[in-house]
Amino acid sequence: MVQLKSPREIETMATGGKILAATHEQMRKSIRPGISTAELDRVAEEFIRSHEGATPSFKGLYGFPASICSSVNEEIVHGIPSPRRVLKDGDIVSVDIGVYYGGLHTDSARTFGVGTVDAQTQKLLTVTEESLEAGIAEARLGNHVGDIGAAIEAHVKKGGFVVVRDLVGHGVGQSMHEEPQVPNHGKPKRGAKLAAGLTIAIEPMVNAGRAETRTLPDKWTVVTIDGKRSAHFEHTVAVTADGPRVLTR
Repeated sequence: MVQLKSPREIETMATGGKILAATHEQMRKSIRPGISTAELDRVAEEFIRSHEGATPSFKGLYGFPASICSSVNEEIVHGIPSPRRVLKDGDIVSVDIGVYYGGLHTDSARTFGVGTVDAQTQKLLTVTEESLEAGIAEARLGNHVGDIGAAIEAHVKKGGFVVVRDLVGHGVGQSMHEEPQVPNHGKPKRGAKLAAGLTIAIEPMVNAGRAETRTLPDKWTVVTIDGKRSAHFEHTVAVTADGPRVLTR
């Protein structure tokens, strides 16, 4: 069931979203060759908990063992932080974080280059982030989730990449994952209609090669089928009478 949020709940989510945005800024400052993904997880958790009333949404969610998902290179989502996973110059790392504040969740992801990345990798990051903005622009009253997905996929295809179809965005708020699903592909005017008070996580996951995925034996980490790189950008967005409001900017 779709859960619409009151103006007060949206303001609460915006406060949590500011903490989440600031956590991503801490990640940006921390990411460098030689740092482990476990250290990034420690930095993120300590920073989130330093804000009164804020806790990491992901820790313990469905049994997940960490506060962030850290997915490196061909890992698309749900990478588990590890002291053995040390970032190298030229890597990319997707950091997905949730913050629980005031009884409500916000969710956001960014993909960072480590040191100096090659031109094709930088293009992948740029196109994926631009596709998120294209999807956000369609999160307006009267539109449908298909409008969001269609805008994302069109931009990704224009850039020469492919969207992951096995994974989707989602409603977010009282729970981390709510209805409706928000695919990164679709047709305009198809799917759930967008109403005022709807809060959704829009999150294009974009591959440099094939769209297919597989899950590693850890039962969490989802990787590209061909070993090519993947990028992931995500914001929590509220649909309002004044247009889309990004709560995790």
